[in-house]
Amino acid sequence: MADNPSSSETKGVYILANDIVLDQLIALIHSLEENVGCDLPICVVPYDNNTECSRQATRTYSQVQWFDDDALLQKWETFATQIWQAHPTAFEQWRKRGVIGVNRMGMHRRFCCFDGPFDKFIYLDADILAMNSFDLLFDSLDNHAFVTYDYQYKDLGHVFDVNAPNLTAVFDCAGKAGKTRLNSEIFCAGLFAARKDTFTDDVLQDLLAHLQAGDAEILYINGPDQSILNYMVLKSGIDAINLSRALPEEKRTGCCVTSSHFVEKAHLLFDKGTQLTYLHYIGISSRFFQQVCAGQNILFPYRDLFLHYRYLRDSKQPTLAGKPVAYNHPVPSLRQRIARKARQLINS
Repeated sequence: MADNPSSSETKGVYILANDIVLDQLIALIHSLEENVGCDLPICVVPYDNNTECSRQATRTYSQVQWFDDDALLQKWETFATQIWQAHPTAFEQWRKRGVIGVNRMGMHRRFCCFDGPFDKFIYLDADILAMNSFDLLFDSLDNHAFVTYDYQYKDLGHVFDVNAPNLTAVFDCAGKAGKTRLNSEIFCAGLFAARKDTFTDDVLQDLLAHLQAGDAEILYINGPDQSILNYMVLKSGIDAINLSRALPEEKRTGCCVTSSHFVEKAHLLFDKGTQLTYLHYIGISSRFFQQVCAGQNILFPYRDLFLHYRYLRDSKQPTLAGKPVAYNHPVPSLRQRIARKARQLINS
């Protein structure tokens, strides 16, 4: 009997990271070991050159390698630059904010996954914890070219420029209205599954030509990489599936840290009795994770779950000092701080 071709395919996970998200990177690696598989290959894509501490910290994990193909990193940075050069106002708006060049260029490096070592892969932002087997994601690639599992389709404004006059027309295709596609097919770029070489050089050049011909004006400059990836998937017409829409309702779960109803059992999360595939700490700045790991008593959703995985190999977690402060607690203005200090002096 002939071998099944899929049995020889390599599978792995990519994570985009640098030293700023070191604590989150280690927590994610631990969650993958515990809940997905300790032998699952992991390839860390460097966000920038600030990776010395992260590289040192990951040397003890035999399944972890770093993506250090400078030619491929440059290929995708050039691709991103050419796209944003076609946008009518991006560089001008970024320059006004003090941004030199492409905003968050490092985020575009996630596209290197399409040229990486794994035949089938799952990409993960560093602010994620794996909560379950990834078999559902990998197996879905047997029938689809691109797989996501999120609810970004409810928020078009963080993917494309909703005020762009040609937004819906760009995605009209094969009798399917662009407006319908935008309401159902967009996704979060923080987690996706795909195959190597999904986007060949010929496909990329065709996409770039469309963007340079006017499509670029629909892109969302505050989420540049997410906007481009959504464009690539929708415009190319590859077979994509979002499991949050495709799965039976009773099998779907949420994934976002802002969902307060998840139930924790044995360091796993459940949504109405169904185990989550992953938890995304989207919207919580990396500085709060750094502060907690430094012993500051910063409160954010599912904080203790993060600390569990971050220190899974250590003897104990840091002792949190001081009064608990919510991560989204408003910072008092200078005037408020002066007034508070004055009151303290009066009452002392």
